[in-house]
Amino acid sequence: KPPTSRNTWPTRAERAKTAAPPDSAPLFAALGDETRLRLVDRLCAGGALSITELASDSDVTRQAITKHLHVLENAGLVQSVRSGRQTLWELTPGQLRDAQRFLDDISGRWDQAIGRLKDKVEK
Repeated sequence: KPPTSRNTWPTRAERAKTAAPPDSAPLFAALGDETRLRLVDRLCAGGALSITELASDSDVTRQAITKHLHVLENAGLVQSVRSGRQTLWELTPGQLRDAQRFLDDISGRWDQAIGRLKDKVEK
């Protein structure tokens, strides 16, 4: 049976306030792949890049890079932009900000729980 103290368990309103962003499963699934994480990192550092630029210095083929970019695009993390005959890929930062806020909320709740545990152990 859960304790009745408000300091121990978050209320329903508090849990709803820190709930995962809507449709976040595809977002976190897309970020759960090492190749896609590297692509996001490259796009963070280099701005809009072509498939050729993203595939340079990689063991992954351009075709595989394209498939990974489509997964990231479906998760709302990247978008393609036509520039002449070339397609450039760039980050769509809104989803990353939502994910960051959600992870920050979880981290804060963990810190509070550990603080409560420390207080109980030290009593």
